Amino acid sequence: MEDGERSPLLSQDTEGKKPALSMNNSPTSSCSGPAPREVQVGAWGSSCYPPGAKHRAWTEDPALSLPAGSSCIKYLTFLSNFLFSLLGLLALAIGLWGLAVKGSLGSDWRGPLPVDPMLGLALGALVVSSVSLAGCLGALCGNTCLLRCFSGSILAILVLESVAGALLVALWGPLQDSLEHILHMAITHYQDDLDLGFLIDQIQLGLQCCGAVSYQDWQQNLYFNCSSPGVQACSLPASCCIDPREDGASVNDQCGFGAMSLGADAAGRVVYLEGCGPPLRRWLRGQVPAMGTFAIVTAGIQGAELLLATQLIRALTVLKGATKDPRTDKERGADPGGS
Repeated sequence: MEDGERSPLLSQDTEGKKPALSMNNSPTSSCSGPAPREVQVGAWGSSCYPPGAKHRAWTEDPALSLPAGSSCIKYLTFLSNFLFSLLGLLALAIGLWGLAVKGSLGSDWRGPLPVDPMLGLALGALVVSSVSLAGCLGALCGNTCLLRCFSGSILAILVLESVAGALLVALWGPLQDSLEHILHMAITHYQDDLDLGFLIDQIQLGLQCCGAVSYQDWQQNLYFNCSSPGVQACSLPASCCIDPREDGASVNDQCGFGAMSLGADAAGRVVYLEGCGPPLRRWLRGQVPAMGTFAIVTAGIQGAELLLATQLIRALTVLKGATKDPRTDKERGADPGGS
């Protein structure tokens, strides 16, 4: 057969063949090349991205990514909230451990909530960790819903803190006047709560005082009253002693035994005679600058977190508007070379 006759047949065979593999079809051989990019994005795309933006996130289109400043805000928000989340979860674990050790978790919850510092720690840590996790995940995944929840929670906490601060300033005088009444109640229930007993001991040791007005206030306690049949009758806690260790390595729990049966001069050589009411008021007045500084720093951190979250929400909203704009997709789909 001549060459001229052979060419049409070869051309016809070539035109009759179909492509072995189309870009729109899935590969059928294990030795074929990688799957199309659309298939990869659909299979491996992160759930943090909206469905319509998976391909753009995979291709890392610089025109559809956050600007450098917004990216810094994103990672700063993530890191700060991640740190607060860890601290909140740690405090929550400590609070739950304290409740479990003291058996407060098994108490009768049908009545009023028990007055337990560990319960307050656990509830506060739960709020902090929940809010921080919302901000952490919202910044990491670019989820504006979580970021709005985080911002609303921070704003609500700021409002509550402002109300509490205003009430504290308004009621500062009456609270100081009621300190002695609070101390009397704490002395009465000294043995009923380990946390309360620890707090009273720390106050008496730190301020070098005993009782609310005087050391005789411990007569109100059922166990320390001189008419009590127990071994602690007419005695005082070791925290009332001038030298509770008595030059030893450990605290002598019996250093205040029989102190209230002694005269004032003899008792003054063993225990403190002044009550804790006046020195506690002086100590609280001295702590006002520190408490004010702490409140300002806390509010400043929360305000900075709120500002960062607001700026990040705004940047994400602008980015999502750009990805949903059909004109942007049309312009980006045009061939810059005119082909």
